[in-house]
Amino acid sequence: MAALKYRRILLKLGGEALAGEGGFGINPDQAEFLAQKVVTIIKMGVQAALVIGGGNLWRGKQDGLDHGMERVTADHMGMLATVMNALALQDALERRNIPTRVMTGIEVRAVAEPYIQRRAIRHLEKGRAVIFGAGTGNPYFTTDTAASLRAMEIDAEILIKATKVDAVYDSDPKVNANAQRFDRLTYIDALNMRVGVMDSTAMAMCMDNDLPICVLNLWQEGALEAVVSGEAIGTLITA
Repeated sequence: MAALKYRRILLKLGGEALAGEGGFGINPDQAEFLAQKVVTIIKMGVQAALVIGGGNLWRGKQDGLDHGMERVTADHMGMLATVMNALALQDALERRNIPTRVMTGIEVRAVAEPYIQRRAIRHLEKGRAVIFGAGTGNPYFTTDTAASLRAMEIDAEILIKATKVDAVYDSDPKVNANAQRFDRLTYIDALNMRVGVMDSTAMAMCMDNDLPICVLNLWQEGALEAVVSGEAIGTLITA
């Protein structure tokens, strides 16, 4: 087994990672697929925390704001969507014998624990997976920003942003065959390029706190195992 470079990680998933055909809803097969990826690195000895978006269930701008909904209401609905996704992942992980705790930024005590930083760290130390739902608990903040915040609070060694592309490019590689691929970027370069993988608030938080970001294709075989082992994969964003 390869030696681990990162022993505590935060994995950021978009809600679309759980979606079926058409990009909407929760596909149980996708939940199983994602859970197995997490199980693999936990069995390597990694302490794994996750943040998942809610875009497969609710898109605040398209579904709400564009139809006149008040922003705070739309954002709260998005937070609740992430809790549904977190519960789906928790179920898939626990059916693989990985004890999992869902912790939320807004209280939903009947189904999840309220987020407490020290308790989250203790869960990780005990070998449990931890899924952070409901974003930061505040409107106007994306789940990318929630991922950056939680990663720093639990003292994660790297934030892994899972996408369906294998790295950061200077333009869409599906549209531009000559798009330039980057193996490494600085935070400043990523901010100046306005790379679409993470919003600027989340990126700036990582820069200010020296938290490395790895952007990779989770659907690439062995990608997650490679990054926690320190192998060069995807795009690494650092100072």
